[in-house]
Amino acid sequence: MFNKIIKRGHRKPSKADAIDSGLYGYGPAGNRNSGMVSTSNVVVNHASRTAPALSVVNSAPQPGGAVIDPTALPSGNIDPLPPFRDVAVSDRQLLFLRKLQICCFQFDFTDTLKSVREKEIKRQTLLELIDFIQSGSGKITENNQEEMIKMISVNIFRCFPPAPHENSGSEMLEIEEEPYAEPAWPHLHLVYELLLRYVVSSDTDTKIAKRYIDHSFVLKLLDLFDADDPREREYLKTILHRIYGKFMVHRPFIRKAINNIFYRFIYETERHSGIGELLEILGSIINGFALPMKEEHKLFLVRALIPLHKPKALALYHQQLSYCITQFVEKDYKLADTVIRGLLKYWPITNCTKELLFLGELEEVLEATQSAEFQRCMVPLFRQIGRCLNSSHSQENNCL
Repeated sequence: MFNKIIKRGHRKPSKADAIDSGLYGYGPAGNRNSGMVSTSNVVVNHASRTAPALSVVNSAPQPGGAVIDPTALPSGNIDPLPPFRDVAVSDRQLLFLRKLQICCFQFDFTDTLKSVREKEIKRQTLLELIDFIQSGSGKITENNQEEMIKMISVNIFRCFPPAPHENSGSEMLEIEEEPYAEPAWPHLHLVYELLLRYVVSSDTDTKIAKRYIDHSFVLKLLDLFDADDPREREYLKTILHRIYGKFMVHRPFIRKAINNIFYRFIYETERHSGIGELLEILGSIINGFALPMKEEHKLFLVRALIPLHKPKALALYHQQLSYCITQFVEKDYKLADTVIRGLLKYWPITNCTKELLFLGELEEVLEATQSAEFQRCMVPLFRQIGRCLNSSHSQENNCL
């Protein structure tokens, strides 16, 4: 019944039909690193305007690890597959897999007049996949879960062009009035929504999902936080936070990976678009730390969070950083001395605007500081405040 619907009539079987069983999971399930053919290794048969027949192609590997031919589709034609409600329940997993294949195709979104029909088919197909997962119509098979993560990887994992102000942290302070808008966002946000719905779904078994949302996938996801489009970073923040909450096995790895991003930012590049979003995630994580606090978490405060006061672009993420620092002191008041001495270590000398940020953060930290910790650091603290009062900027620029 399903084949009749998607073929829309009788036709002579093609060679592509003969390999359907191998492509669509009827054969033995393969390892993700094996040589099995996946849905991302197929292109549409340009000679047919009926439901797409499939043929294997050879092309260069893409960032997500799958293989597609990015030039195959624009000159060809595809037709939308039937809705899930129009096929028998037993055929929906097969239909799900074929819809994933359609979504593996990539387009040139910088040209709004190019492949308009195909782009719309892909958009509608993504919406149907999201609705299928969100509605809980049926658990997705393990093979389909693997192919879905491959499709998501093909779409979202990509290399960003080098920034014109690479290694120039001072220029990050120039916040553009109009943030960058990713041309592919009309489709890209649907791919992110599909991933989010998959992660949060009660039908998603973490024991199975962690095979595909693995350390490699998480690392690539973290690389995307450097995206210039704030809408993409917002989706990434939500998804990574959900992964951290659901996949307990990944938690230490995620914290360590974020640590490494901060180290590169502080000591090498001083350029990264997603520091604020990563700190927002960490704010929630720190809030959930159990007491007594682990030594690992205290080292993270000393080695990563406090040194984040050093870069010139502090103003872009200071609000989130200040929240994380204050959370540590509220969790363990004995850390107040460590935090205050850390602020004094990185205290700005000639930057009045940055000094104001330090003074505001210092005020919040002192509110959570106990008397004993205050006495340990009050001498160097008052010396610094005295320097601020004696500064020529204190009255002229209203620093205090």
